[in-house]
Amino acid sequence: MKTQKGETARMKRLLILFPLLALLLGACASPVPAEEVTIRLAVIPVIDTLPMFVAEAEGLYAKHGVKVELVPVASAPERDQLLQAGQADGTLNELLSVMFFNRETVQMQAVRYGHMASEGAGHFFLLASGQSGITDVEQLKGVEIGISQGTIIEYLTDRLLESEGFTSADIKYVAVPKIPDRMALLGSGELKAAVMPDPLGGLAVQQGAVILLDDSSYPLLGASVISFRKEFLDKHPAAVKAFLAAIEEAVTLINSDPARFSALLAEKKLVPPPLAGSYVIPKFPLKGVSSQDEWDDVLAWAKGKGLLQTDISYKDSVNPSFLP
Repeated sequence: MKTQKGETARMKRLLILFPLLALLLGACASPVPAEEVTIRLAVIPVIDTLPMFVAEAEGLYAKHGVKVELVPVASAPERDQLLQAGQADGTLNELLSVMFFNRETVQMQAVRYGHMASEGAGHFFLLASGQSGITDVEQLKGVEIGISQGTIIEYLTDRLLESEGFTSADIKYVAVPKIPDRMALLGSGELKAAVMPDPLGGLAVQQGAVILLDDSSYPLLGASVISFRKEFLDKHPAAVKAFLAAIEEAVTLINSDPARFSALLAEKKLVPPPLAGSYVIPKFPLKGVSSQDEWDDVLAWAKGKGLLQTDISYKDSVNPSFLP
């Protein structure tokens, strides 16, 4: 009997010790990979993508147990081709781009804001050429403004000018889709006005352009989003959640000490060389997704321009469930 009682007591002690040992080993172990998959992100060299590069440089993807490959692309069409071909899983784009992908079937979902304007830091700038003599937005009525048509830039410019009391009859555009061409024409005075993203707006000002409007008072108009192919989200939800956790940590690092990442900006060519030493990194938005109201306004604009003919579902296209 004594032997049985002793054995029973020993077993009880082991049952208590084993869970404690497992907890201690778990605390000391390296992060378990979210999934055995590598996320491939098509990345345009714009300031909006800085958190992705910071997460890479700071080892945050590994910390959160996810593998990420940043695939550089030169333009939005190249980015979209990779996504259509399944050669990229996600990207940084904007709501309008997500709508175009989803016009027939749901192919993309926005899972987080990428970047947007903030107080004192515009994301897009409506500029007048230094040679135009234009110094006030009222002088733009009937003047051709260089933009990329059918894009977030046209949407944002329409809304900014409407907020200043412009009617559709007052607003004139000329299509200059390539940003370097727009910069050159604005600098030479061949374009009297144009819209440029940050930080190229700052470079244009350095070259003599005048800022007439920016979106700092309307930050949601030009907000970019991080989005993924729906097929990838369905197959690898844990990997996407881990990726967004790494992005959230990267944003926190940037916002707490932006100057620390100035060299990375130059290395990844996210700012033009003339601005490399003087550009001030803006604040990045913390976790969140676009609202139904934001979606509806972009959709109404796109339908009004004839870019889309049918309604695109917000709930099928914007998904907050992956946020940390």
